[in-house]
Amino acid sequence: MAKLTLSPNLIDPDGFYETLLVAHEGLSAEESAALNARLILILANQIGEADLLSEAIELAKAK
Repeated sequence: MAKLTLSPNLIDPDGFYETLLVAHEGLSAEESAALNARLILILANQIGEADLLSEAIELAKAK
């Protein structure tokens, strides 16, 4: 079974964060939440493994 990568893994984390912020510019709170939900579903589909997704949910809830 695969494990989540918990150590820093983004090549350009600041660039990603900037891209994410720009994507939310001008959106209402509802539109921003909908964008986040769509992004989560797209990334979950990319991961594809239910065990990894469950682990990620549990980790996110614990923070």
